[in-house]
Amino acid sequence: MVDRDSVETKVFGALRWVVIAGLALATLFPFYYMLLLSVRPIEELLRNPGRLWVSFSEWTARTYEEVLRPTDDGGQGMLALLGNSAFVSVGAVVLTLLVAIPGAYAVTRLRFFGSRHVHFLFLAVYLFPAILLAVPLFVLFTKLGLRGSLVGLMIVYIAQTVPVSIYMLRNYLATVPEGIEEAAAIDGCSRLQTLWRVTVPLAAPAIAANALYVFMIAWNEFLFALLFLVEDRSQWTVSLGLAQLADGVEVPKTVLMAGSVVLTIPIVILFYAAERLLTEGLTSGADKG
Repeated sequence: MVDRDSVETKVFGALRWVVIAGLALATLFPFYYMLLLSVRPIEELLRNPGRLWVSFSEWTARTYEEVLRPTDDGGQGMLALLGNSAFVSVGAVVLTLLVAIPGAYAVTRLRFFGSRHVHFLFLAVYLFPAILLAVPLFVLFTKLGLRGSLVGLMIVYIAQTVPVSIYMLRNYLATVPEGIEEAAAIDGCSRLQTLWRVTVPLAAPAIAANALYVFMIAWNEFLFALLFLVEDRSQWTVSLGLAQLADGVEVPKTVLMAGSVVLTIPIVILFYAAERLLTEGLTSGADKG
């Protein structure tokens, strides 16, 4: 006789793989189809748009050449736009973490009036839609002479990401045992030395996840990039370049898909690199008795 436990084990075991396969298909198929369209000639695509495979002899790199090279009207190619986006994104990550890590540590460890609730105030900035902050920021940065520069755009991103970064890091730092920091203090470490030598290595998983979060925001953001950089095309980020391709009447969809692939691949590579860092960070320290 077959008992209920064995039936449930087999059924749920099969359903698990069905769910995994469904999620993998729903996640990977759009990227696969985007990549497929980017290497197909436009003539072949018009003849058979629903074809889900392409032979190696039919591949073309002409679409990527059109995306990466400068346009005829003086616009920057995607290669230059990638450099601008990388500069803004990496700068936003570094400066955000330099502010958020000490801020989250202060909210977690220091005792002051309202310390238990102050981290919720940092999230108040997200109660206001971005378009509501766009006009005053535009006026302020125009008077400061920062409009039209990548540095000004970086400062805007830092103002957006610091509050939520402090909130995210605070929740993780609260799980770090205080006994480790007390042992470091007994060994003669100051508060700042304890933070950078003990707490930060233990919080490596949260810091890596937060860095990836900030990078993705700065890399994909469009509204403020359009607002602050629209007048100087040499300072455009990759999101503005992709929007330019999408608005072009004479731009083939294969070229647009190639631009989408160029925009997506750095995020995919960074995600897998960050995933490795997250795994290593989980074993970076322990509380010894």
